Parts: sequence; C-alpha cells; structure tokens
Amino acid sequence: MPESLYLLKMRALLLLIFALAVAFPHLALAGEQSAKAKAEALMAEGNKDYQSQKYDSAVTAYHKVLDLGYIGTSVYYNIGDAYYREGKLGYAILYYEKALKLSPGDNDVIHNLEIANARTIDKVNTLPPFFLFQWWESFLGLLTVNGWTYTAYICLLLVLGSILLYFFAKRPGVQRASVFSGFISILLLVFTASVVAVTVNRALNVKYGVIVSPVVSVKLSPDQTSNDAFIVHEGLKVRELEQVGNWIEVRLADGKEGWVLQSEVGTI
Repeated sequence: MPESLYLLKMRALLLLIFALAVAFPHLALAGEQSAKAKAEALMAEGNKDYQSQKYDSAVTAYHKVLDLGYIGTSVYYNIGDAYYREGKLGYAILYYEKALKLSPGDNDVIHNLEIANARTIDKVNTLPPFFLFQWWESFLGLLTVNGWTYTAYICLLLVLGSILLYFFAKRPGVQRASVFSGFISILLLVFTASVVAVTVNRALNVKYGVIVSPVVSVKLSPDQTSNDAFIVHEGLKVRELEQVGNWIEVRLADGKEGWVLQSEVGTI
C-alpha cells in the first residue's frame, strides 16, 4: 500500500474517532434529557390519576418512573400514598419506608408512615434496647450514607486546609491555631469515616422488609409443609436474615423468627 494512501486512511480514522468522541457526550446528554422528560411526563400523569382517584393507574405510572431509573423520595412517597388510598396497607408502608430511607428527616413521610402504622393489626413489643445502643441508632439515622460521606469529605478538606495554613502562615499564633484545628479535624475525619464504614456495612448487610400480604403464616422452616410458628399481617416491619430459594427468614422486633415466602414480604 502506498505510504500516502496509508496516511490518508489513518487521518480518516483519527477524524472518525475524534468526531465520535465529540458527538458521544452530546448523544448521551440528549438521551438523558429525553429520559428525564419522559419521567417528568409519567410523574405528571401519575399525579393527575391520583387526583382523579384512579389510584391503580397512578401506581402504574409511578412504577414506570422507577423503571426509568429515577429513584427518589417523592416517587416512593407518591406510590405509598396511592397504595394507601387503594387500601393496600402493606405496600403503602413499604414505600413510605423506602422514602424514609432516602430522606430520614422528611416530616411528611414520617407523618404518613405513622398514620399507616397506626392501622396495622400486629402490635409487636420491641426488646428494650440499651440506652447507648438506642442513642447510637438515633445518631446514625440523622443522615443517609451519602450524607455521612459528604461530612467525611468536608472533614478531609478541613484537614488539608489546616495543613496548607500551617505552611503558608507567617505568624506563629496562626500556625499554632492551624495545628490545633488540624488535630480536631483529623479526629472528626476518623470518626466520620468510621460512621461511613458502619452505615455502608449496614446498608449492604442489614436488610429490613415489610409484610405485604394481608395474612401470612410464618413457618418454622423454609418448607410449605412446615408447621406454623406464628401469624403476622400486612404492614409489619421485619428484619430479613437470610434467603433459601424463594423463602426468606425474618425476625420480628420482639425476637421471634421464622420463614415467609419471598412474595409475601417487600424489601425496603
């Protein structure tokens, strides 16, 4: 192949690669904007159906928003409201819990969840927690995993800022202040990083669910022919321990354990 023809082909290939590199972000952005517009249209459709008391259609529209990958507090909250209006208490509490998981301090979600929980049949007495454990749980619930991650990142910036201040400050008093602030920032960084590790571990390994079937016979073992351990009703929040096939082992707040079908419980 002549050298000039080879160079022309190489240039054409490079131009094609450059054109694709330039066009790809714009195509991706256009696709993202199109999906966002579709999600917004579905949310509006769901809200319109909800206002028209077409709760089943509203739930369908909201779930389509989730299918597009748009997961947020408002979507879960709206789904919970629609299910509540339909009388599906278990599913309503499930999606209120999902919304609360994303926004632990949302007063509207907390209020509606309390109203829904007041209608549940099962009133399980929780095991009395040690006050330090109770304080720790409340403290962890102040922020989401992302919130604690951002806090740790801010502490890291404070550490770096203290180091820069120490090296660039000319006054001994400012340097001493930077050492003190750096020490405090390091302590805060270690603490918040530990909290992030704990919250991430809990998010990955500790799962909770809500009973969504009206009445569930909890089994002693993951077998339909197994004896019943106890009976629970929709809306009860449980901790998911392990899964065997289509069976999930759950634990109640009072310590009782048993097995339910995967279709009978929704994971938060």
